[in-house]
Amino acid sequence: MGLPSLDTLRSWFAAYCRGYYGDDPAARRNIVLKEGHTARVCDNMDRLTASLDLDSHERHCAAVVALFHDLGRFEQYRRFGTFRDADSVDHAQLGVRVLAEEGLLRDADAADRAVILQSIALHNRFALPDGLDYRGLLLARLIRDADKLDIWQVFVEFYAQPEEERASAVGLGFPDEPHCSAEVVRRVLSGEMVRLDMLRTLNDFKLLQLSWVFDLNFPASYRIAAERDLVGQLALTLPQEESIERAVAVVRRRLVQCMKEDVAV
Repeated sequence: MGLPSLDTLRSWFAAYCRGYYGDDPAARRNIVLKEGHTARVCDNMDRLTASLDLDSHERHCAAVVALFHDLGRFEQYRRFGTFRDADSVDHAQLGVRVLAEEGLLRDADAADRAVILQSIALHNRFALPDGLDYRGLLLARLIRDADKLDIWQVFVEFYAQPEEERASAVGLGFPDEPHCSAEVVRRVLSGEMVRLDMLRTLNDFKLLQLSWVFDLNFPASYRIAAERDLVGQLALTLPQEESIERAVAVVRRRLVQCMKEDVAV
């Protein structure tokens, strides 16, 4: 029978999200945040796949990955009250299990089902493993870019909100102290990704997010980031220190350099 239609899957997903709303306003803010995030990642995915001129079937598969990439977040938050995988469960793996239990892809072609589940499972890894085939690499890179583009937007809006209105789980519990760790700054200055286990403060977390520029994969991803001024808006929330400003400048240069590069998949 093949993959279900996107309308069918979107209707299922909307009903699934509603099942997690509950009566607690703070908890509901976190669930609604992830529901809205998913919708915007789907929009980002549409823009990225259009930029690559993929055929309709491959765009359908990519759209399914985007729709379900964070499916595990809802059960993760209900069980543990956090979106921090290190303190709970790998939300990507949990999402794959939920999809299998629900049987949403049972009638899909085996190759499509395998690559969709693989892409979901890999979307939150620090780096992709070696040995992925062309299709697996393409879909994994697409979802990782589409996801990062909206996570940046989520944090830009999070930092702009009064503290009492923020979705509590977004900051992952890092203390909001007025400095950045020297090793985190050094990694960004070197053009390297920052690892989550290196973080000590909320400002470190902001630099980690900026370091994602070094892991984008498609010219359209860089163009979208520049168009939304995501780097600039995040940079405004950081301490005005010389070393941090130099790190932000490295990120900005990478963004400009990569906007017009050829796709390398």
